[in-house]
Amino acid sequence: MEYTIKKLAGLSGVSTRTLRYYDEIGLLKPARVASNGYRIYGQAQVDLLQQILFYRALEVPLEEIRRMLSDSSFDRRRALEGHLHALEVRKKQVETQIATVRHTLAAMKGERTMTDQEKFAGLRDRFLEENQRRYGPELEARYGKETVDAAQDKAAAMTGAQWQAQEELSARIAQLLRTAMETGDPGGPAAREACALHRQWLEWFWPAGLYTKQAHREIGELYVQDLRFRAYYEAVAPGCSVFFRDAIVRYCEEP
Repeated sequence: MEYTIKKLAGLSGVSTRTLRYYDEIGLLKPARVASNGYRIYGQAQVDLLQQILFYRALEVPLEEIRRMLSDSSFDRRRALEGHLHALEVRKKQVETQIATVRHTLAAMKGERTMTDQEKFAGLRDRFLEENQRRYGPELEARYGKETVDAAQDKAAAMTGAQWQAQEELSARIAQLLRTAMETGDPGGPAAREACALHRQWLEWFWPAGLYTKQAHREIGELYVQDLRFRAYYEAVAPGCSVFFRDAIVRYCEEP
């Protein structure tokens, strides 16, 4: 079945203006343009628009969506399985947040007590959801969906004490990086300690056996190449992403 841009907009709930914009940026081209100038969309474009909207629902940036869909290795079935997993994770996180709010209200009424771990359970899950939304597609492209899902599940299973420990470890790494940058030496003692702790931090999340020096170097390069990771480390200190990448390279060269 074929659709004009107006009919496709009505079917999908996306405005005609948005569909024209998707055409302009090369994200969703019509199957053909009729002699009267109307854009005509076929089944392939309908399926592609559905895929785009799935990604948009997960707040993936348009440029990232365009890059993934234009990749010759893109697997629609695998992508849908990824969407399903992400939605199931989100459902679980929302249920946890609802339970946390209910328990908090009950505690305020004196009907029950809450442990410190329970108070932050919903917030931790929200962090995991945000992390998956921002970095999931890029990490899946590099390491595979199964690896990313396993890491997400491992993080979700952490106890409150474990979560607090990795938060403190992350803060310590940032502190060491600032100290190391003051010396200007990515191979110095502070930089080496930051990298060693970073390895520990990675192993908090990565499935057992995944860590290798090569994988560590690739993560360091990702911190420079990916704008989202780069922004995180630039917030630690200007120039930190490149400095940290260089420090990781030096660290991984050691026997």
